[in-house]
Amino acid sequence: MELASKYNPSDVEDKWYQYWLDNGFFHSTPDERKPYTIVIPPPNVTGVLHMGHMLNNTIQDVLVRRARMQGKNACWVPGTDHASIATEAKVVASLAEKGIKKSDLTREEFLKHAWDWTHEHGGIILEQLKKLGASCDWERTAFTMDEIRSDSVTKVFCDLYEKGLIYRGVRMVNWDPKALTAISDEEVNHKEVHGKLYYLRYRIEGEDGYAVVATTRPETIMGDTAMCIHPDNPKTAHLKGKKVIVPLINRSIPVIEDEYVDMEFGTGCLKVTPAHDVNDYVLGEKYNLPSIDIFNDDGTLNEHGAMYEGMDRFDVRKKIEKDLEEAGLMDKMEPYTNKVGYSERTDIPVEPKLSMQWFLKMSQIAKPALENVENDTIKFHPEKYKNTYRHWMENIKDWNISRQLWWGHRIPAYFLPNGGFVVALSKEEAYEKALKQVDYPITIDDLRQDEDALDTWFSSWLWPISVFDGINNPDNEEIKYYYPTSDLVTGPDIIFFWVARMIMSGYEYRNQECFKNVYFTGIVRDKIGRKMSKQLGNSPDPFELIKKFGADGVRMGMLLTAPAGNDLLYDDSLCEQGRNFNNKIWNAFRLVKGWEVADTEQSESGKIAIEWFDSQLSKTLLEVDDLFGKYRLSEALMAVYKLFWDEFSSWYLEMIKPAYQQPIDRETYNATLGFFDSLLKMLHPFMPFITEELWQALETRKPGESIMVQLMPDPKTVDKKLISEFEKIKEIIAGVRTVRLQKNVPNKEQLTLQVVGKHKSDFDSVIIKLCNLDKIEEVSEKSPNAATFMAGTTEFSVPIEGLVNVEEEIKKMEDEIVYLEGFLQSVLKKLSNERFVQNAKPEIVENERKKQADAESKIASLKESVNAMRS
Repeated sequence: MELASKYNPSDVEDKWYQYWLDNGFFHSTPDERKPYTIVIPPPNVTGVLHMGHMLNNTIQDVLVRRARMQGKNACWVPGTDHASIATEAKVVASLAEKGIKKSDLTREEFLKHAWDWTHEHGGIILEQLKKLGASCDWERTAFTMDEIRSDSVTKVFCDLYEKGLIYRGVRMVNWDPKALTAISDEEVNHKEVHGKLYYLRYRIEGEDGYAVVATTRPETIMGDTAMCIHPDNPKTAHLKGKKVIVPLINRSIPVIEDEYVDMEFGTGCLKVTPAHDVNDYVLGEKYNLPSIDIFNDDGTLNEHGAMYEGMDRFDVRKKIEKDLEEAGLMDKMEPYTNKVGYSERTDIPVEPKLSMQWFLKMSQIAKPALENVENDTIKFHPEKYKNTYRHWMENIKDWNISRQLWWGHRIPAYFLPNGGFVVALSKEEAYEKALKQVDYPITIDDLRQDEDALDTWFSSWLWPISVFDGINNPDNEEIKYYYPTSDLVTGPDIIFFWVARMIMSGYEYRNQECFKNVYFTGIVRDKIGRKMSKQLGNSPDPFELIKKFGADGVRMGMLLTAPAGNDLLYDDSLCEQGRNFNNKIWNAFRLVKGWEVADTEQSESGKIAIEWFDSQLSKTLLEVDDLFGKYRLSEALMAVYKLFWDEFSSWYLEMIKPAYQQPIDRETYNATLGFFDSLLKMLHPFMPFITEELWQALETRKPGESIMVQLMPDPKTVDKKLISEFEKIKEIIAGVRTVRLQKNVPNKEQLTLQVVGKHKSDFDSVIIKLCNLDKIEEVSEKSPNAATFMAGTTEFSVPIEGLVNVEEEIKKMEDEIVYLEGFLQSVLKKLSNERFVQNAKPEIVENERKKQADAESKIASLKESVNAMRS
């Protein structure tokens, strides 16, 4: 297989991805092997790939490819989420462009448009993942609204309702006036907003005085049904048992007393608006207050808004401020910063609103989910997220599962003509249940199904089970084989929305964990730490990056600085580093394959190199295994990167490289190809495309062979002594190379290396080759005018007489002596400080003494060299 002189990713990536698909390497079916299963966090069906997806799916692919190469039956299930709010908003916007309003359509007509939109725009993101190299089992692609998943959702709703865990009732919810639906607490982001605190005058009925109330929302006064004071507050005691008049609309409301009121806030008087504040709602229930809803669903005021009917809530705030001032009912205004809840989806302030909704009781199903994360049945990586999880689970509230949307799973509840409802899997089943429940004649057409859809997360919380049809067919072969899944890779921002709820559904419907490990990625930020967004324009197009750097370069760039749970500060230079590494691998491969091979005797340096690198390879294999076990993927990649770049390319290949226009012996060559095979396998999970290309070129392959289904190399015994001794040899070689560099001695000039004292000669052949020496000799005294260096505690010298400018060298050494003497003084000052010596850790003191000894040794050696040059 002829390799191009330069690596061009576009020549390689599509070719091998198609080859993998054609050979079914991504597909998994149950067999006798140990399963390794990952379910993809399903992206929005109409979404496109962004940098967060790139990071998340690269990590998943690394884990899956590695599991495959460990002999496991790896199954990575892809799919998409119907994303109720986001998709419905896009469909509504698309229809508006054509002059069509959602309100003018029937549900069926709207859903036809929604399905058309989904079929047209859906699944793009999955196709994009293929460009990244994602080795998903595409034959298993699932969608949260396909038939299997939809049936699963309906079945679970009915089951939980029968168990008494789902109920319907009027509750205070978070209302999104733009999306026109209720949303859960977890879908609300609280932001600091700089606004005003308005002090309003409520006239005391039958008196001349006023009670002053402080509020951030004067537009809600039309919904006031009481004023509340603390029973023990002397400042407001005069209001007990009285009534006050709501400003502008002149409605009389009672003054009630409750310890809930904070005596220190504002004036001690609280306006109570049960329909538009969660805490006021509780007071309203407690004191049986009427509830006046003043808002329409779109955030405009309704008929209870009096003269402001039809106006937007924020326009009313501006108008009512003026009106109150003109009426003399505004006591004062102050700048005020408070936290306001914003809808995660539409990014507008939510409105607390009383609404009839469906809820799922959470306290019971949360218990095993909390317990099994606490006891590490399910492990979080990094572990710090256990605290976040515990806090939420211990304070869990019932889940509002209904949404006032059409796109989604319709709630399987059917209302009866004379009140009441039944919950059933189908309309036919609902009719059978209804006949048993009512004592009047009805037809199936008399049943009216609830218009609401279920929260999107109500389908995705079943994902690890439903992708294997484990709800509809709980004993099928696949769910029994693949479940529980192995690892989940996701962001910490959906720990409540998704992770916690999946864990709950796992224990509720399989009575076991749904995955064994959760790897939390960080957030991809730009190099100055800002979150990437379209608005800031700081989010690169992943496909432009792949075009520029290649998929392997981008994958590596994403992983190099992506420790679990920590944010990734992205910069193009990371991908550039990835591309450079690709080029390094490619060039090293071409170098080796370009050598002429002969049946000659193996050199001594070749034998040593093979023995040493074999141990170095095994050491790294064990290190990588350990790092993967701890989910430290960035460090694992860095270990392989250093093995290839430093140990293999910079040392091993230099040690075995044949002389110019000379052949390499067959034994060393074959061992080198074997090492290349192992290195490519270690790199494959991280960089699948280039490793496949080079593995195929390593030797003649049969059709259908691939690196991705080869087994990872097994580590052999690590000779730690050999590795340690070789580190000393590297120091010697580096010392000679430094002499050449500093003295401007060309590499072609042979040098002699003198060892002052005893020297172990096992590695001399390597030193001689890499330093271009004529010999290594032990001497009792170094030659005059020799350049010296220390390696460990041994002094080495290189005679350079006739090769260098003596005066220049003496000047350099004298400058070095001045620097080292200054350094030595700073160390001695520290060691003469009794407090430092007594209080510092022994190893720190010992390290300072070592610095002293090293500096003294170098100074003595340099002075000796200066004297020798002058003599």
